[in-house]
Amino acid sequence: MLRSNCNHHTMPSRLASAAIFWCLLFAGCAEIPIVGRIQTSFRGDTSVNGRVAATVEGPIEIRMPTAPDPGPIVPVSVRAGQPGARIGLVDVDGIILNQNLTGLYSTGENPVSTFREKLDAIAADPSIRALVLRINTPGGSVTACDIMADELRRFRQATGKPIVVCMMDLATSGGLYLAVGGDRVIAHPTTVTGNIGALLNQYNLQDAMAQLNVRAEPIKSAPMVDIGSITAPLAPEAETMLREMVNSFRDRFRNRVAQTRRGLTAADWKLLDDGRIVSGPKAVELHLVDQIGYVHDAIDEAEKLAGTSGGEVVIFQRKGAAGRSLYSITPNTPIEGQLVPLSYPGLDRAKIPTFLYLWQPDSTLMRLGGR
Repeated sequence: MLRSNCNHHTMPSRLASAAIFWCLLFAGCAEIPIVGRIQTSFRGDTSVNGRVAATVEGPIEIRMPTAPDPGPIVPVSVRAGQPGARIGLVDVDGIILNQNLTGLYSTGENPVSTFREKLDAIAADPSIRALVLRINTPGGSVTACDIMADELRRFRQATGKPIVVCMMDLATSGGLYLAVGGDRVIAHPTTVTGNIGALLNQYNLQDAMAQLNVRAEPIKSAPMVDIGSITAPLAPEAETMLREMVNSFRDRFRNRVAQTRRGLTAADWKLLDDGRIVSGPKAVELHLVDQIGYVHDAIDEAEKLAGTSGGEVVIFQRKGAAGRSLYSITPNTPIEGQLVPLSYPGLDRAKIPTFLYLWQPDSTLMRLGGR
């Protein structure tokens, strides 16, 4: 709720609109000073659409409506065919985090929650004989990727439906961690995959803070309670402890790949153990994926494993979403991330996960809601 006490001066309508917008955007403004005559309007979706034209003499209140329930996941046909033997298509796009990547005037989904909801919808539909999992992600947090991989395992165990993975532009790190859970893995000729390993974003902003005449003076109950703080260098014993944790997550990743991709040889691991990325054809050579192809080839392979042919293909999205083709995606990027594009490595650290299965060539990639 916003309140304002007003008198008889004038504020341009655009300035008033901007003040209201930015206060709502950052959710840190309880009261804003607005004086005089205001004439402005909100422009957005139908749930936030109104017009104000009045001479204000006292306090005003603005109530923003709560976000409407987007409704359940529903199947949307993206290829015609026999309805009795359908193929279900599920997309995993963008950074994998177990949080809602949404904001003011935004649409988005929690990738982990939505993934489980889509799997449930396919499991409950007996006409869907197989799942094509389309992956386009650099990875994400260790736990979120691990949860989704386990949910895929549970789906496969409970339904017995074949799973064919189709890698798109990226299926690196956490994307690969999820992909190897399929019965067959297909990569595009231009796919980038690999990056078997884990990392922890760690920044030391002590010098940057000194330039602003800012000095951290934490009061600690024990030496390790602020381990990983950006305000001081990492102590040797803390670095050793964090490195052990990163290595344990790397080993978990490596073991998963070894158990699901049994064709990998000692020579393959000699190349892959340094965490490198590889192209789709190289991934076939290293036995990370089964073949080169496109989403149509993945659908054909799914029908082959299910013992069907010529079936309808449906993608699972929210009711009313623009699912029109095999390449439709579930949005998960908030608008305010585009309105406020500034980011400094480390300053957003409190907003991001710590241990990551993520190919991260750009350290600003992990801004909350970034792609």
